[in-house]
Amino acid sequence: MNIEQVIKTIHSKKLIRRYIILIIALFLSACVFNLLLLPTKLVTGGIGGITIITKYLYGWSPAIITFILSISLLLLSFLYLGVEKTSGSIVATLIYPVFVHLTENIGSLITIDMSDLLLISIFIGAISGVLNGVIFKVGFSNGGLQIISQILFKYFNIPVSKSSFVINMIVVLIGGFFFGFSIVMYAMIILFISSLLIDRVLLGISNNKAFYIITSKDEEIKEYIIEQLNHSVTVFDVKGGFLQKRRKVLLTVVPSREYFQVTNGIKMLDEDAFFLACDAYQVEGGK
Repeated sequence: MNIEQVIKTIHSKKLIRRYIILIIALFLSACVFNLLLLPTKLVTGGIGGITIITKYLYGWSPAIITFILSISLLLLSFLYLGVEKTSGSIVATLIYPVFVHLTENIGSLITIDMSDLLLISIFIGAISGVLNGVIFKVGFSNGGLQIISQILFKYFNIPVSKSSFVINMIVVLIGGFFFGFSIVMYAMIILFISSLLIDRVLLGISNNKAFYIITSKDEEIKEYIIEQLNHSVTVFDVKGGFLQKRRKVLLTVVPSREYFQVTNGIKMLDEDAFFLACDAYQVEGGK
């Protein structure tokens, strides 16, 4: 199976289920926008932030502005990024503005005390992070201003994370100018919590630790991990970049609850050992 076939297989895998999840996530995102973000004027960047600003300055419909901006960015994506890069954003671009329109009166059905903006911000950050994480996890994108960041990366090699941060902060600061700079502080809380939860949804909570161990006593440490902890070990031959000395690197993955036993065992067997421990979010295969 070549690379193109692999990509097509990934995109077609559980397609109906993925679309259902996407539509539910987009609907809930629209509810959060109309129920919490729009009434509180919490500008958190993106197209949503622009529509909040234009709503209160000019009275323009958020649904219409969202649709116009999303379609414009989608066309830019087609022109500069190509069909393959754009396909994952099409559904969100067409459906989300419809949901924003359908839920615009949700505030009359659900009453929420908006006086505690800190609590509101924490909740928005949490629910937005979960919903965006779900959208990314099922292989789709919510498009938006990130398309500009992708274009900047393709043609000017500007990292997507940096350009996205700058673009969103410009929108947030404009919102702060019009609605007060305390809004900026609440927006930062939302963005921070949202980014944390997006990672948690995408990667899950790490139940394992991966250890890379560089040691002169590789046989002793390998025996300790295999015989005492009952975990497998992979051995690499490496050469140091400075002294050009050949050493052994041991790789092992253990449950997080055994972190103490591994680290202390390494130190006791070789106090000069260098090791790196990192989260292992998904561990499959191996015997």
